[in-house]
Amino acid sequence: MSTYIQYIPQPLLSPFIESFWSYEADDPTYAKERRLPNGSIELIINLRADGLRVYNSQHEDQFQDLGRSVLSGVHSRFFVIDSIGRAALMGIAFKPGGAFPFLSMPACELHNVHVPLETLWGTAASDLRDQLLESKTVQARFHVLEQFLLARVAGSLTQQPAVAFALTEFQKSERVRTIAEVTERTGYSSRHFIRLFHERVGLTPGQFCRVRRFQDVLNLIEKEAPSAWTDIALACGYFDQSHFIHDFRDFCGLTPGMYLARRGAFRNHVPLC
Repeated sequence: MSTYIQYIPQPLLSPFIESFWSYEADDPTYAKERRLPNGSIELIINLRADGLRVYNSQHEDQFQDLGRSVLSGVHSRFFVIDSIGRAALMGIAFKPGGAFPFLSMPACELHNVHVPLETLWGTAASDLRDQLLESKTVQARFHVLEQFLLARVAGSLTQQPAVAFALTEFQKSERVRTIAEVTERTGYSSRHFIRLFHERVGLTPGQFCRVRRFQDVLNLIEKEAPSAWTDIALACGYFDQSHFIHDFRDFCGLTPGMYLARRGAFRNHVPLC
């Protein structure tokens, strides 16, 4: 049996955070899973004694032990995590670009990497986990996470207008503007805008739009089983089915059909037998 609870933070933080979440499972039914890219950064804390592991996607007998608290940087490819250690987790799912105010570095330095929280925040990371363990309820733990983030603001808790505008445009269900058109409307040169976006989001505009298009596909096939992959490809802006399948394999490591057969309870988590 598993329990998954989400909490939307207070208005001061909600522009930057998708949700705080809590996940508990008595007995995970599989050992590892693929985690698919979604264009965002995530903070994960294991409340059990075991650590968090990330495996080499090509050699799954090789892994990196990250301790009990980790910041998962924005990814443009899938990675493999250890599900056995997922029995009691707390986390923060940042919105795209939302982690930047709480970091002491550009988000692009966390591209496709996982970093132990102690490496970023020293003893404050251990103190956070201790406070979570001392809290008696899930809601109290969510409050601890809120207060911790408010204390960790590295600069102004405001969104950069050009990046915020671009993210809104790039995440619309129907994208009516190209990257070049969005860049022009920001008032910045292409080079300046790409650097600004890359620093705050962790991906270039082109990389981010590819990931979001992949997420559009997952959203569509989550709602209903596809009658034809060509229809999905065209609906999400791919040139043709071949282009769609190539991109899907890049991000997922599986064909769309294999993903459908193996997907689990959560869209971006694919169990490995």
